[in-house]
Amino acid sequence: MFDIQEELKKLPAKPGVYIMRDSKDNIIYVGKAIVLKNRVRQYFQNKNHTPKINRMVEQIDHFEYIITDSELEALVLECNLIKEHMPKYNTMLKDDKTYPYIRVTVNEAYPRVLFTRKVLKDKSKYFGPYTNVTAIKDILDLLRRIYKIRTCNRNLPKDIGKERPCLYYHMGQCDAPCQGYISEEEYRANINETIEFLNGNYGPVVTLLENRMNEAAQKLEFEKAAEARDLLESVRQIANKQKITYTDQADRDIIAFARDKDEAVVQTFFIRSGKLIGRENYHLSGVEDETDSQVMTSFVKQYYSGTPYIPKEIYLGTDIEDGDLIGQWLSTRRGQKVYLKVPKKGEKERLVELARKNAELVLKQDMEKIKREEARTIGALKDLASLLDLPMIERIESYDISNTAGFESVGSMVVYEKGKPKRADYRKFKIKSIQGPDDYASLYEVLTRRFTHAQRELKELKEKKIDESLGSFTKYPDLILMDGGKGQVGIALRVLDEMKLNIPVCGMVKDDNHRTRGLYYNNRELPIDKSSELFKLITRVQDETHRFAIEYHRSLRQKSQVRSILDDIKGIGPTRRRALMKHFMSLDAIKTADVEELMKVPSMNRKAAEEVYAFFNKER
Repeated sequence: MFDIQEELKKLPAKPGVYIMRDSKDNIIYVGKAIVLKNRVRQYFQNKNHTPKINRMVEQIDHFEYIITDSELEALVLECNLIKEHMPKYNTMLKDDKTYPYIRVTVNEAYPRVLFTRKVLKDKSKYFGPYTNVTAIKDILDLLRRIYKIRTCNRNLPKDIGKERPCLYYHMGQCDAPCQGYISEEEYRANINETIEFLNGNYGPVVTLLENRMNEAAQKLEFEKAAEARDLLESVRQIANKQKITYTDQADRDIIAFARDKDEAVVQTFFIRSGKLIGRENYHLSGVEDETDSQVMTSFVKQYYSGTPYIPKEIYLGTDIEDGDLIGQWLSTRRGQKVYLKVPKKGEKERLVELARKNAELVLKQDMEKIKREEARTIGALKDLASLLDLPMIERIESYDISNTAGFESVGSMVVYEKGKPKRADYRKFKIKSIQGPDDYASLYEVLTRRFTHAQRELKELKEKKIDESLGSFTKYPDLILMDGGKGQVGIALRVLDEMKLNIPVCGMVKDDNHRTRGLYYNNRELPIDKSSELFKLITRVQDETHRFAIEYHRSLRQKSQVRSILDDIKGIGPTRRRALMKHFMSLDAIKTADVEELMKVPSMNRKAAEEVYAFFNKER
């Protein structure tokens, strides 16, 4: 039994991270402290907390902590744990996006220009982040067509001349350095101009394309002239998108937010080499009782713990807590000094204000959308919990069986969390113990395997002292939703009883048209308003469970049908079967071939040829 007051006495006077858990062992809050002893005690000894923190403290069943050598280490660990576990009472960044970059491998003899989502310390040059994947691919295509940069992974100059030039050379989009058709110096000059383009210096490219277009026109090579004209237009369109330009060529992010009740929208402008290359919106939840400084701090920590690139300057709409510490952390990640500033006047202050106004506009537009989304997900779950008289429902697991007259029976497990499908947790089961179309027995097998696996995995994780949440089956549902009514519910309850598990089970009762009309729970049918968000959620879960089971069953059927009579011949495996069909083009031709003709097929020897001949001629 965890005695909170006794455990508080054991807290060390050292920096670290504390983890609050509820009675179900869920992580509900993660925080860092310069002195764990003082910080954690404040939650239980000081009653002057915000309503949000008071609600959190009421749910704390036990806590744990991790000691670190410094406050900076505690900050890094806190960011990682929040990102991993998404605790209920931490202010959470909803978006988890990975932005693309352009990578120029300048450390190679013949550099490449690549699309990437990771920024590595590998001496390459990186440009970005870009917020539009289509735009970045258009830029790459444009650069390759203008400067004819290679796209292959060949090791040059070591592999020069070893293989034939690729299709891009024949299309006129690569100068084939793999054949030595362009010198390293000439190729490097093209790369340098590419880098100038990515830095926003479009003048040389425009001049190059204008000259190319005029020369082609004078020679009456109108197709080449038109191609140069189209490339020139593409360059001008890209140049026109750079609305804001600064003379200092700096890399900086501009961050401001707007808030309403429990939601906030953060607007970030990405300025690279003095040019605004894009902007993005991020949503934060759980901000109602937070100060502006706390909201901004939460965003900065969570966002920059995940993004691969840290700019030199970050301009903020409001001060943040632990600014010096966060600045030290970001500087360590960047490898150079990072400046966190709150501009008070001038051009930079006006840009922060522009970001804030954009955030306000997005928030206003999104609030109705957010409310609708919450109604169809979280709101529907609250209605379901109320209907079933349960304290809370967050995770639903739904099961179904699919077969054709008992052939290739399969089971599906679909998971919804917070009203949305969690596809990473879906599971497929190929029925092993049941022959024929017995859905009840098949469900019994599926549920038994699911929870047996969970119990075994939990035991193994506890023995190894590994966080139980890292297991693939260890998270139990708050509700099991069966596709059928009383019969299927009875099967599920039987399995849970045998395994000593207490999980509510609910069945979907169908009408004469096989449409859900209500829920079967605790031996009674509960009607549902067909116009309600709850009914729509139940329908989505039901449809998704059917789809997942049917798709798995269909894939197994297709695999079993991809079979040839040749598979029944001794010594004929997939390779020889394909070779025979490729050589003879039809099964009839194989049947009439003699041994000598069969031996002409690649991979066939005399013994195999005789087996094929004997198989088709045994009855003649």
